[in-house]
Amino acid sequence: MFGKKKDASSSASTDKDEITAPPLKPFTKKGSHAPAKPPHNPSYSSDQSRRTPSIPGTPQRHISRSMAGEGDSKCLVVGRDISLSGEITACDKLIVEGQVEVSLPSARMIEVTPSGLFRGKATVEEADISGRFDGELIVSGRLTVRASGHISGTIRYGTVIIEQGGNISGDMAAIPETGDLPAKDNEGAT
Repeated sequence: MFGKKKDASSSASTDKDEITAPPLKPFTKKGSHAPAKPPHNPSYSSDQSRRTPSIPGTPQRHISRSMAGEGDSKCLVVGRDISLSGEITACDKLIVEGQVEVSLPSARMIEVTPSGLFRGKATVEEADISGRFDGELIVSGRLTVRASGHISGTIRYGTVIIEQGGNISGDMAAIPETGDLPAKDNEGAT
């Protein structure tokens, strides 16, 4: 087995016992024996839908954000540690994670997250308040005040949902079903 080969006839029987290495592949790149990358199919698309990761210790959004390209093109997100002041005129959805001091004359929705602070005036169809809102808030549809939410000022709403722990202070009234705002001064009415 480990001895010298004696002749050609005996070498045929010893070839079966020897292990031979496969031949080296030709160079694919200069100086490399690395195999070539498999072909890439650009038409492949994953069937799995994208989802947002769940990170422990962070507040969960109660209103789902839609993915980009799903018609939410007029969405403004004011991130944490961002301060914004002025008037916002062309916004369907405002998400406040930082601080804003603005006038929002017409929007579909406003969301103030637990870290958010909104000061000013807003007229919206729907509002979800988890942080602080100070000022005048007119919600023609549903106003939701989460457990960590605090609203102070003048509040008008179509319907209201207040979670246990939510806080509202100030002048609060429901908007009549006709959609008109309650009159502030009825002295001249007949």
